[in-house]
Amino acid sequence: MYREIINDLKKWKNKSRRKPLLLTGVRQCGKTYIIDEFAKECFDSYVYVNFESSENLLAVFEYDYDVKRIVTELERHFKTKIIPGETLIFFDEIQECPRAITALKYFCENMKELHLVCAGSLLGVALKEKNISFPVGKVNRLQLYPMSFKEFVIANDREDLIEVFKDWPTDRVIPELYANPMERLLKEYYIVGGMPEVVKTWVETHDFAEVEEVQNEILSDYADDFSKHAPLSEIPKIRWIWDSVPVQLAKENNKFVFSHVKEGKRSAELEDALCWLSDAGLITKTELVEKPELPLSGAADKTYFKVYMSDIGLLRAKSRVSAQTIMDETDGFVRFKGAFAENYVLNELKSLGKEPYFWRSGNSAEIDFLFETNGEVFPVEVKSADNTQAKSYKQFCKKYKMRRGFKLSRKNIAENLCEATKTLSLPLYIGWNIDAYI
Repeated sequence: MYREIINDLKKWKNKSRRKPLLLTGVRQCGKTYIIDEFAKECFDSYVYVNFESSENLLAVFEYDYDVKRIVTELERHFKTKIIPGETLIFFDEIQECPRAITALKYFCENMKELHLVCAGSLLGVALKEKNISFPVGKVNRLQLYPMSFKEFVIANDREDLIEVFKDWPTDRVIPELYANPMERLLKEYYIVGGMPEVVKTWVETHDFAEVEEVQNEILSDYADDFSKHAPLSEIPKIRWIWDSVPVQLAKENNKFVFSHVKEGKRSAELEDALCWLSDAGLITKTELVEKPELPLSGAADKTYFKVYMSDIGLLRAKSRVSAQTIMDETDGFVRFKGAFAENYVLNELKSLGKEPYFWRSGNSAEIDFLFETNGEVFPVEVKSADNTQAKSYKQFCKKYKMRRGFKLSRKNIAENLCEATKTLSLPLYIGWNIDAYI
């Protein structure tokens, strides 16, 4: 299946100042698959080292950090000549070999010409919890997310629709010829999400029951990870927070409230558990910005935030909203409709490399997302229906007079002025192309 990150991998391959690459991403989002595809497409040979399934290879790193010796021993083990510039080495599940993580420093310094990629499940958690000497400044990084809506559309053999909307003009109404299939695909994406195994199941079967079976397996695997990898004292708290996310998202004021996780529990008792889920890539926090000043990270209130799930399909499965409810847009979907639209847009922005925040003025006004690009701040209002009237957005634009803003909804494309802010209304299904309109 097509993944956009392949283009970033190719750029990394040809960088003059290339370093070993650390590929991060939530478990089962397709890291191993995409590196296998990258190796097949761009290299003459490939050495795959899985430290979880081949524990004997840990011994290669126990003696010293002489990278020439390490490469020679890998050649001997895999009976493959490793040729810098022609061979890709992939250290998978690298968290199982802390000395291999430390060795990245020496590969960077002493064998720059070698192409080396590493990845691992729960790597963010492992790096914090284990006593690992991390090679700061000696690695390049890429983040892989679950498949975006654009990638989902392509996987469903509708790349033609992506081509249609690459440069769609703002003054041309989108006809039903293109809008209807995209709206249906978006509903399917809300149900299926972007986990590659789930998408593959959907493409092969078009059976929502089969899809849900795979999603529940992944959710069970995540729950097993809590028991295997989290500190014993944190496991119940992690489960409480994990189960609380869909419920808190569905609230009208969806600020994350620790006291709503478990009665009688305070933030000080639950913060470590929330951080564990964030480090594992399972959730994303967006923080409050009261004044949209650059950089947004400097203006953020880290104590006031919302929490979203990394995959819209898993959110749907965990919320127990039936597929048919979404396809038919029945009343049973009303409670979660806004939450799903917000979580979807958040994940799309993240997949575009943006770091979203949100703005709130007391309890009277809110902008769903703010992001910064090229020294500018852009507000994004999200609506799950075709009503784009938003007092909060108008209030924000009047106060801060941004150059450009966006409204994402079920409404057709249109452009207008809102208190001197040039505002583009985009259908939710082309949020993946927001950069083209900046």
